[in-house]
Amino acid sequence: MKIHDILAMTLLALCCEGAWAGEHTRFVDPFIGTGAIEGGLAGNNYPGATVPFGMVQLCPDTHEAPDWYNASGYDYNDNRIYGFSHTRLSGTGASDLIDILLFPTTGDATSSAFSHEDEKARPGYYSVMLADEDIFAELTATPHAGVHRYTYPEGSSRKVIVDLEHSANKESWNRKIINGQIRRTGDRTLEGYRIITGWAKLRKIYFTIEFSEPIAHLDLSDGDRVYRGTSSVINGSALKAVAEFGGTKPLECKVGISTVSIANARENLAAETAGVSFDALCDTADAMWEKELSAIDIEGPEESCRTFYTALYHTMVQPNLFSDVNGEYIGADYSVKALGKGERQFTTFSLWDTYRAAHPLYTIVRPDLAAEFVNSMLRHYDDYGYLPIWHLWGQDNYCMIGNHAIPVVADAVLKGLPGIDAAHAYEAVMSSSTTPHPNSPFDIWEKYGYMPEELQTQSVSISLEMAYDDWCVAQMAEKLGRDEDVARFNKRAMHYRNLYDSEMGFFCPRDALGQWIRPFDPLKYGANGGYPFTEGNAWQYYWYVPHDVEGLIDLTGGAKAFKSKLDDFFTITDASGEKNDNISGMIGQYAHGNEPSHHAAYLYVDAGAPAETQRLVHTIMTTLYNNTSSGYAGNDDCGEMSAWYVFSAMGFYPVNPASGEYYIGTPTFDKCTIQLPTGKDFVITASRKNPDSYLVKKVALDGAPLKDYKLTHGQITAGGHLHFDLK
Repeated sequence: MKIHDILAMTLLALCCEGAWAGEHTRFVDPFIGTGAIEGGLAGNNYPGATVPFGMVQLCPDTHEAPDWYNASGYDYNDNRIYGFSHTRLSGTGASDLIDILLFPTTGDATSSAFSHEDEKARPGYYSVMLADEDIFAELTATPHAGVHRYTYPEGSSRKVIVDLEHSANKESWNRKIINGQIRRTGDRTLEGYRIITGWAKLRKIYFTIEFSEPIAHLDLSDGDRVYRGTSSVINGSALKAVAEFGGTKPLECKVGISTVSIANARENLAAETAGVSFDALCDTADAMWEKELSAIDIEGPEESCRTFYTALYHTMVQPNLFSDVNGEYIGADYSVKALGKGERQFTTFSLWDTYRAAHPLYTIVRPDLAAEFVNSMLRHYDDYGYLPIWHLWGQDNYCMIGNHAIPVVADAVLKGLPGIDAAHAYEAVMSSSTTPHPNSPFDIWEKYGYMPEELQTQSVSISLEMAYDDWCVAQMAEKLGRDEDVARFNKRAMHYRNLYDSEMGFFCPRDALGQWIRPFDPLKYGANGGYPFTEGNAWQYYWYVPHDVEGLIDLTGGAKAFKSKLDDFFTITDASGEKNDNISGMIGQYAHGNEPSHHAAYLYVDAGAPAETQRLVHTIMTTLYNNTSSGYAGNDDCGEMSAWYVFSAMGFYPVNPASGEYYIGTPTFDKCTIQLPTGKDFVITASRKNPDSYLVKKVALDGAPLKDYKLTHGQITAGGHLHFDLK
């Protein structure tokens, strides 16, 4: 490559980098959590271009067929790029989406080596040098579009491959491409669609691609069936197009997508990119991220700011916009739905994870958006008959146990978020708590008062989690004056007690005759079926009674015994059999790499030992998060691992996510300001004996001591000053 070509590409990169002057976006490092350094899990995040809660996630795929251990499609440890696809999941334990792959080449290459030294990422922008052919690729995004800019070596051929066959691993989830089409519709445009089934069933994605230059030559293929410059349309299940261009300028490719139709994809693209340059789109993406991230201002060391704002960024990568600019989207019944003016539909609700901290965080920093998420779930209920369990591309993949849309919906109603029809929400919650659906046989639940293992596997975990969901229903019923339901669901919420085995000192499985199932090993792990515990063991699930911690303390034998058991939990390192793949980030039996015991460190507050909460939370924040590609102790799970850090770094955490109550921990920063949507501020400050101080001498809200180490949602949203005196 000639020197002036290198200089030109450097100037192009600097032009986009100049947009990254945001006070908050400058701290975000999208490479954090993208690949394990020394084994274990790292986050499963990706560094590509997206905008807050956008439909498009444009990123390189470093695997030909992404799967469980590279679920986002990108792994920092890889050294080849197979193209840039427009949809993916962030931080999940399973892969899906990975749609509409583009790859630039000067010849017949379908992948390229790359180096991290030639790779950059910031919110809304990604770039890399494809080393094999010296092609400089840049990516940015709008809500419904991915925009590519490719700079080829001078004098070379200039081609772009459009690949509809590329997907997540077709050996997982019975994944299969059912049909697709690529059609040339103008001298600069290609359009088409793909129908694929996998983790999300029968998924349709429509696209339009607009190039900045005319297509000089077009080859179309379906597997071995190839049409070299002789056809303008092809249908099949293994489709590719190779478009060749003349000219010498950097080539721009604007790709609009839709779940509804090619016409909608075209409209989405025009609405968001028509007449707008690549650099201007970079600026807009950065501004969108700056607006979202500015909800929280912090003051502290740069490395801590990077960890915090990258975590906050990861909480805002999803849920994802699912409706088009005209308000249309595909419903759960596969019919085209039309929203009212100003309404939007969202998807990607990893609810078993995100109900714990991510959704409570949205109710503080973006209550309007939290309400949109709830209304999206209610529309799913209208089509499906119950609230979503794991909502992906508008469908339910039934992944995980319980129905944790219930606490999200209940929390929104209990907090009085605007724009939600409380009666409709209650109808959805009631239906989802009484209509049998996968992993939730409510007739068995009410007959036995627990789940017998031979009738419902994962019985202990399901019983504990359903008891919590039922508590949420009872609170909602009480708020709305549905007295006939309060007693029923309060009774169901206490069913967790029916699995407490005083002999073993744990929640244990029982059969339909009421007999305890033996042998029982509290250290043995379960996965996702065939064992009483889900992605964990009896130690990790012991603490899962967030709605009745006082009752759990009584079962344990009082506060002293409760503290002693917590001490054992965080110190016992014994193991029995193989761990589930999600078990990582260990402190004793505590596994920060997965969610079931995420709240456990805060339970020392109820045991009368808040200093232990402070010690453990500080340890988790400083040893299980970092600013490398291996920055997370486990899968980020659509921002849940990140939300734990955001809350904990501010100094509090929602142990019971639907209670409107937060337990006090210890703040990372000397000053943190939550800029509330009402225009008020909630300011958290800390005075430290020395820079490493984290133990709390006293904490006060507006000068009044918080002796119980708890804070309410209303106190936060009213604005005020929470001050920590650290020793």
